[in-house]
Order: sequence, then C-alpha cells, then structure tokens
Amino acid sequence: MKKKLLALSLCLIGWLVSGAQDVIIKITKGDRTRIAVPELRGAGQAQSFMNVLNQTLWSDLAGSGLFDLAPKSLYPLLNPQRPEDLRRPAGKPDPNLRGLWLRDWADPPVSANYLVFGYAGTQADQLVLFGWLYNTGLPEPSQAQAFGKTYLGSLDEAGARRVAHEFAADILKQFGGVSLAGSKIYFVSERRPGVKEIWVMDPDGSNQKQLTHYNSVSTMPAVSPDGTRLAFTTYARGNPIIMLHSLETGRRLPFLNPVSSMVGTPSFTPDGQRLVFSASVDGWPQIHIANIDGRGLRRLSFVRAIEVEPKVNPKTGAEIVFVSGRGGPHQIYRMNMEGGDVRRLTDGEGYASNPSWHPDGQHIAFAWTRGYAPGNFNIFIMDVATGRFDQLTHGTGRNENPSWAPDGRHIAFCSTRSGTPQIYTMLADGTQVRQLTTEGRNTMPVWAKGLN
Repeated sequence: MKKKLLALSLCLIGWLVSGAQDVIIKITKGDRTRIAVPELRGAGQAQSFMNVLNQTLWSDLAGSGLFDLAPKSLYPLLNPQRPEDLRRPAGKPDPNLRGLWLRDWADPPVSANYLVFGYAGTQADQLVLFGWLYNTGLPEPSQAQAFGKTYLGSLDEAGARRVAHEFAADILKQFGGVSLAGSKIYFVSERRPGVKEIWVMDPDGSNQKQLTHYNSVSTMPAVSPDGTRLAFTTYARGNPIIMLHSLETGRRLPFLNPVSSMVGTPSFTPDGQRLVFSASVDGWPQIHIANIDGRGLRRLSFVRAIEVEPKVNPKTGAEIVFVSGRGGPHQIYRMNMEGGDVRRLTDGEGYASNPSWHPDGQHIAFAWTRGYAPGNFNIFIMDVATGRFDQLTHGTGRNENPSWAPDGRHIAFCSTRSGTPQIYTMLADGTQVRQLTTEGRNTMPVWAKGLN
C-alpha cells in the first residue's frame, strides 16, 4: 500500500507541475458597438510620445471585446482634435473638409456609432491629454458628447501609457466595461533548466519581472484578492511547502505548514484571511483550510484519493471547487466550506483539472481532456449550477491553467501550441488569442488585481 501511495504521490507532483452545449459566457460579435479611433496628435514635447499613446489606446479598446474598431484605412483625411473642430455643413458638404462632421464618421464606409478624438500637449513639465467620446448618431455636436476629460501624466512613455489607459478606461465605463490596466498576471517561468520561479507581467506581456529567487522549483502561485500577498508552493527546502510573500515589500511572510510530505496548491478565501490548500498529512493529499499564517488548521476532505486545487467561490465564499480522484480519473467537484454537500461537476469522461472561478461566482473555467489522449487538455467553461459547458480551445496543443481576468471577459492560460509552454490570453468565447511570453517555459498564470 505504501508503494501505491508513493506512486500516486509522484504522479500527483508530476501532474501538478506540469455533445453541443450552450455558450455560457457570451462575448458579443456582430452586435458590438462600432467605434472610430483616429490617431491623436500632440504638440511640442508631447509629439515624441504620441505613438506609444495611440498604440496603448487602440490596444486597450480593441482587446476589451466590447467594440468593433473601424479600420483606420476607412477614415476621412481630416479628424477633429477638439469639439470646436466639429461643424455642420451650411450647404452641400465640402469634400475637402470631410471628417469634421459627425455624419462623415456615421455614414459608410466608416459606419461608426461613436468617435474617439482628442489631442495632447504639455503643461508644467507634465503630459496633458484632452479626450472626448462622441455619439455619431446624434445630429448636433452639442448633443453628441458622451464625455470629455483631461488626463495628466509624466512627460515620458510611462506617462503616455498611463493617460491612454485612463482614457480607455473611461470609454469602457460608458459601455459597462472594466479596464484591465493595473491588473497583473503572475506565472511560473523556467528560464534556466530545472529552476522555476514566480514572475509577474502586465496584461499585454510587458514589464516582465522575477519575484522569487529560491534557485529551486517554486510553482502554483495564488494572489490575495487585494493584490498584496503572494502564496506559492516551493521545493526550496526539500518537500513541497507553501510560502507567502508580501507584494508590497517583497519580504517573506510567516506561514506554519502542517507536518506533511506535500503541501501545495494554495488559494485565498475572498476575505484574504485564510488559505485553502492540499496536504498529505496521512499519505493522501486532502483539502485543508487554515488562517493566513497557517494556524487554525482544519481538514475538509476525508477520502482515500488525491484531492488538490481547492478554489473558494469569490462571490459567496460559501463553496469550494476542487480536483479529486475519488471516483476514478481526476474530475472537478464542489463542496461547501465544511466539506459537505459534495457534488461532481464534470461528467467523468477524460481528466479534468485547474478550476478557476469567474468573478460572478457562477461559472468556472478549467482544463479537460474530454476523452482525448491524456495530454490533449483544452480549456472549457461551465455554469456550476446547471452543469452546462462550452469548449474554448480546439486542437492547438495542450491548453491548461485557465485564470479569469478581473473583468470576467478575458482568460489567461498556458498552451504548448507554439512548441513550448507559454502564457496566452483570450476572450471568454475563445477569440482574440494573444501570446504574452516567449522566453523559456512559462506556465500556471494567475490574473489578479494589481497594487494601487
């Protein structure tokens, strides 16, 4: 029996490290609001940063999944910089002034519902962006303004990105969207053979930075809801244990690990005051919960099977989804916070792993083989209440470790579609797939709120 348990434990460690259904998360396609975003111009020193500003603004809006951005090749030769530039033709429209009337943007070939425009300058050694959003369907400019605002940033590329992010966030807000600017993606990166550390990057893959330096295997990151603490599993001291770091200071925080051959797959409760995790105290990895410092340990599952990857519902804090082999091949299960009312969510076909709660607390994303050969995992989403599911990736390598973005419209995940495991993002309908990492081998992304 001990040999069997050892074999199962080794299998677990290796696994940890490494019919038509309804669409659950609807990302609209043909009915997206069409907007025009002509290039904003800058005066004086601001001119040097307009390329970065315009690229950031376009990227934030295009990547949101909320809009259909009209191609710039269809735009008129002129575009307004200020509301005062908009004018209604007194008689027959002058083709030489095309672009300075809202109908020029509403009519074909642009056919935009909204127009984004503005300009940038400098004031007191600061970059100043003046931005407006206008409804092109209203005849008079005085009635068409959705909003106009001034943004201030440092006079450099960082300042240009900041004001562009803020302008895009205000546009998204007009349509019920949430900006991902300021959020972070934490992930495991192997850039030296056999050494895995926790890294962090911006949602577009920029500003990649190494956070841990244990020169060992550090993996399975989790971030507290307020973005201030990082929990992860590390082999730096031999057997896998959980460590906590402050993301504000970078220092290690105290955590009392139970006496166990394996402690791993940590996840925070919604209040950030407790951790749920798996520990093999009696030989079988089981689900446990403890205070943020590791004290007050309580065991939640009691079966002779491998049980890992617990995740607490972020909306209710009243239930946990987790991975269990209690019925045979690993599947996704749910239970209440006391370990009762256990129910299997996946149907038993294939292997399922890596559950991740949607911010609404009603859906999960997860990896599933769905009966294909082990290794051909794909990303699925499921309505936990009804069991309805949808498959997002198809036939593009091994796709695992989905993690929802704070806006609930994007998912970060790991895929081998490029040959080596790398981090990607996509919309929750499987479109707009974007590769973020290229150096080394990168896995286990966690999309989380950034520090203010």
